[in-house]
Amino acid sequence: MKRLLSVLVAALAFASPAAALAQAFPTKPIRLIVTYPPGGGADLMARLVAPKMGEALGQTVVVENKPGASGQIGAGEVARAAPDGYTIMLDASSFAVNPSLYSKLPYDPAKAFRPLAVLALYPNMLVVTPSFPPKDVKELVALAKSKPGSVAFASSGNGSAQHLAGELFKQRAGVDMTHIPYKGGGPAMNDVIGGQVPVFFANVASGLAHVKGGKLRAMAVTGAKRASSLPDLPTMAEAGIPGYEVYEWNAIFAPAGTPAPVVEKLAAAIAKAMQSPEIRERVASLGGDLAGYGPKEAEEFIREQTELWAKVVKAGNIRVD
Repeated sequence: MKRLLSVLVAALAFASPAAALAQAFPTKPIRLIVTYPPGGGADLMARLVAPKMGEALGQTVVVENKPGASGQIGAGEVARAAPDGYTIMLDASSFAVNPSLYSKLPYDPAKAFRPLAVLALYPNMLVVTPSFPPKDVKELVALAKSKPGSVAFASSGNGSAQHLAGELFKQRAGVDMTHIPYKGGGPAMNDVIGGQVPVFFANVASGLAHVKGGKLRAMAVTGAKRASSLPDLPTMAEAGIPGYEVYEWNAIFAPAGTPAPVVEKLAAAIAKAMQSPEIRERVASLGGDLAGYGPKEAEEFIREQTELWAKVVKAGNIRVD
């Protein structure tokens, strides 16, 4: 009996610091580092989620933008931060691409972070200049196969989400298309509207108005299911490209080594925040769907995304400027 009592006392001694930490956290404001500039999609998501997280945690969550180098500047700062839950990061899908695009990163992406949640998934859509002869994806593939390299697609730059979406399309469809990189998504889309380049993988939110206004013609959406904003538009799989599924996404991370009780508390606050009707409606208006991935699901999803884009980057011999 004495031995059992001593074992129980020892167990409680080890458990109590973690329990006390979970109960006390947070006792001061939390920094949410956004790895992209104000005004973009990642910043918008951060500013939607932060106040709702703060309500759940009973502390202010302060958004700080640390843009640069495809998210590397902000990520590097968070990787170096104390793993106590008071500095966390909201990043985008480039997090899973950077390890393949850059030979050196200021952190080890596989070891420096602990995913807390994947917030939302935003499919792209394959759009073309309205006068472009092919009327659907099958006709586009047929044209590209009959005249290798003659069909061009625009992107916002080498290694961008649109570039990678196009490269994956080439690889899945078995076609040779010419990539035309621009300095930003706006100029790329404008040239597709103007007919200088016929093909673009547009963000649903930015391309929707142009599709509905007749300035662009949509052929397919890149998600696993049809977009609620364009219910008649087929998925890429339905259009004849099996195994093609592409999203832009946002996720929240903590530094590696953050105690499990703190991770659980942060993840619970994020999950509660994402139940807000305001956030649900805003994500839907941007053509996205809530992911609802907690720490375990987020870790698996990000690992799969990292592996996917590593293969695409290698097969496409993609290099950044």
